[in-house]
Formats: sequence, structure tokens, C-alpha cells
Amino acid sequence: MASLTVGSLFSGIGGLDLGLERAGHRVIWHSEIDDYACRVLKKHWPHVPNIGDVKKVNWSEVPNVDIIAGGYPCQPFSQAGKRKGKEDPRHLWPYVLDAIRAIRPRYALMENVRGHLTLGFGDVLADLASCGYSAEWQIIPASSVGAPHRRDRLFFVAYSDDAGSGASERGVDGKRSPRLVCGDDSFDGISGRGSVLAYPTRGENGSPVGTWWETEPDVGRVAHGIPARVDRLRGLGNAVVPQVAEIVGRLIAEHADN
Repeated sequence: MASLTVGSLFSGIGGLDLGLERAGHRVIWHSEIDDYACRVLKKHWPHVPNIGDVKKVNWSEVPNVDIIAGGYPCQPFSQAGKRKGKEDPRHLWPYVLDAIRAIRPRYALMENVRGHLTLGFGDVLADLASCGYSAEWQIIPASSVGAPHRRDRLFFVAYSDDAGSGASERGVDGKRSPRLVCGDDSFDGISGRGSVLAYPTRGENGSPVGTWWETEPDVGRVAHGIPARVDRLRGLGNAVVPQVAEIVGRLIAEHADN
């Protein structure tokens, strides 16, 4: 399968990055500002530069990559928050779009909360179409890869119409194509040739794909004598589940080979 280079936005503690590397891709830069997360990234990716605040990056000076990946802040869209959308100061999608427009990656892989589908996601798709990208999306729960918790997350993959990546019929003409299905959920998707995000979440015997968890790890909220406990919990809470990212990374690699 194709091995692609990755630029990581909102890298956090590297959950998405780890999954993509397990799928055979190579991360060549991070973008993260949280002090604890930066220390984690430096420990596990000592030779990968951190280009810093996505709002201050000069993209003309950043190496080109095949994939721009990241989970931009979910607070503007989350059902658990005030859902201010564009009015929320943490609405950072426009900076992601700046990176995509400047670098023109073959793929953009993004993650966010389920609530994004009903607030702001149409604007994201329109922005992508305006610069020549088609997209597919799925709600993928962590339980679909064997985790003992659901953790629904929206994943979407955009691909450039001019990059030879099998772009879909949608894009600028507004046509809608068949639905993509993930687990028990079904949403109107954008299906290109070789549909990137169509994948089985359960095997022939009905068991979840993947066998990474036997029991859920203990991440108790009260503990004494453990360094950076609060930072660790926040990092885990914000992180993309690597096993889900790995599956999506493998699907992108297969699509790139076609």
C-alpha cells in the first residue's frame, strides 16, 4: 500500500499521528501549542519539527505533504457546549482551510464531534468544494474497533480533484451520490470511485473489527503522586483513538494505490 507523508494539525498527544504511522504513513511535521502535549510529541517524535500555532504559520515555508490531518477544536460544535459555531473564538477551521489551500495536499483527513454534522459542516464542505476538493464522511465509534466505549466521532476525508486521487462526482456541481454506512449509522455521503471511507466495522462472525482491547484501562480521576495527572487525562480526552485512525489511514493508502 502507498506510504504517504503527513502534516499534523492540532496534534495533541499524537493519537491520530500514531494511527496513521501504524498504517504505514510518515509524519514530517506537527502543529501544537499546548505545553504538555508538545512534551509528549517531542518524546515520541524527537526528529519531527513542531511548526507551532496554526494561526501564525507561514505556509509558504512549510514542507508539502500528501496528507494534512487533524482534529480541529470541537467546542464550537459540541452538543456539550454552547454551540456558537463561527462565533466561538475556538472556531479554527478557517486556518485549516488556509493550510489546505496553500499546500494542496492529496488528502485532508479531519476529525471532530458528531454535533458538527448539524452545525458548521455544510460550510466546511462548501469551503472544500470552492478550492477543488471533494469529501466523504462517516461517524466512526471507537467501539467499531473493539473499544469498550462508543465515543462517536466524525471523520472526513477530502481529496483534490486535480491530484489524480479518484475525486467524486460531487464537488462544485452539487450532485449527491450514494450513502456511506458505518456500523448502525447511515448518513448521506459523497462517494468517489473506490469510496474511501466505506469499510466493514464487524467481521463475518459479527464481532467488532480489531482486537486491541480486552478490558478498559483504569483512568481514575482521583490519584495522588502521579505526575501531570490532569494534563494526562485532558490529553487522552482530546486524543483521536489511534486504532480508528489506523483503519482510516489504511483506507486512504488503498485509495491512493487505485
